Amino acid sequence: MRKFLASLAVATAAITMTSCSAGPHQLKRTVDDWDHKMYVNNPWLNAALWVVPVFPICHFGAGIGDFFVTDAYFFWFHDAWDMKGTGFKHADVAPTDGQVGSLVGDGSFLKVMK
Repeated sequence: MRKFLASLAVATAAITMTSCSAGPHQLKRTVDDWDHKMYVNNPWLNAALWVVPVFPICHFGAGIGDFFVTDAYFFWFHDAWDMKGTGFKHADVAPTDGQVGSLVGDGSFLKVMK
């Protein structure tokens, strides 16, 4: 009986924690928006913040926060029961030297639109 209860507890924890991997990833995508805005406005400073490594550390910390807080919250309290996912609205950044599109969107690769 102990093995059964232990297995049940492990299975429940695994199912609960896997939900934390899915979600809108609000914190990590916010860091991504900051990175994007920084790159558009100053590519050299952006590159330096990747080398130093400010952005990698922020992405790591935001991923942990998303895993334990935001993704679990949105999955269990908003999305799991109505089968509709919560989206993330990226920050609008005005391009200064053209822009590229998402490969999910129009599928154009390495094409700069002015």
